[in-house]
Amino acid sequence: MKATEANQSAKQNPQEQYRQPPTPEPPQSVPGSEAEMQLKPDHGETSYKGSGKLTNRKAVITGGDSGIGRAVAIAFAREGADVLISYLNEDEDAKETARLVEEAGRKAVLVPGDISDEEHCKQIIERAVSELGGLDILVNNAAFQMERESLQEISTEEWEKTFRININAMFFLCKAAEPHLKPGSTVVNTTSVNAYKAPPKLIPYSATKAAIQNFTVSLGQLWADKGIRVNCVAPGPIWTPLIPSTMSEDHVKAFGENVPLKRAGQPAELAPIYVLLASQDSSYMTCSTVQVTGGYPTI
Repeated sequence: MKATEANQSAKQNPQEQYRQPPTPEPPQSVPGSEAEMQLKPDHGETSYKGSGKLTNRKAVITGGDSGIGRAVAIAFAREGADVLISYLNEDEDAKETARLVEEAGRKAVLVPGDISDEEHCKQIIERAVSELGGLDILVNNAAFQMERESLQEISTEEWEKTFRININAMFFLCKAAEPHLKPGSTVVNTTSVNAYKAPPKLIPYSATKAAIQNFTVSLGQLWADKGIRVNCVAPGPIWTPLIPSTMSEDHVKAFGENVPLKRAGQPAELAPIYVLLASQDSSYMTCSTVQVTGGYPTI
């Protein structure tokens, strides 16, 4: 089944809702591009229907050009939010996400650049405040990973880059955002099933994803008295440009086969969780992690 044929409103067997492996996909260079993928992910373009849960909210989404970030941007816009899309340099992908946001009748602001740089993170928040008119939701979603066969293959530069993008940027953005977040505002961070699974070929990435969970819990407690909630989502194997650009062809082809639902998840299957955590529907949730892992156990 093609991803775009899925109907999130229809009752169906979750194992058969989307394509199961094998998923042959040509390799890409980092950071990967949605436009270059042959097996296109489903971001909810045809299926997500909003109901006003985020009316007039202002959101920043890092890594918002493709994958989970694009699905979240579409869902937020259809729920009534204006969106700033932060991304590295994937202009074609980002423009398509902006088009989908604007098609929903909401404002889209595109901000390319490297979030490992603290000054750039400050600029992201400043532009959200000036061009969207405020900030209510921060989604820290952008991430970097590389699959390596041994510790010796991981350079010091790659180790530091993984931490700068995955966890340092989260600190930079939250710190810059804090003065602008009012009671009722929310932060949603993207961790990973790999915080629990800790696969041996993704050592730097897994370490950062575990750090994100602890950061989320600490910050959620610190900001509770401010009325700001901080939660995170732990996706399992999700079909995005990150996969063919950072993993071996054999791993890509078998991607998702080892979870109980026997397939990779699609970004569209994550977006409703981000809406939940960003909206007042989750008003009694903070310091929480919501696992969306295809059945991979996290206990």
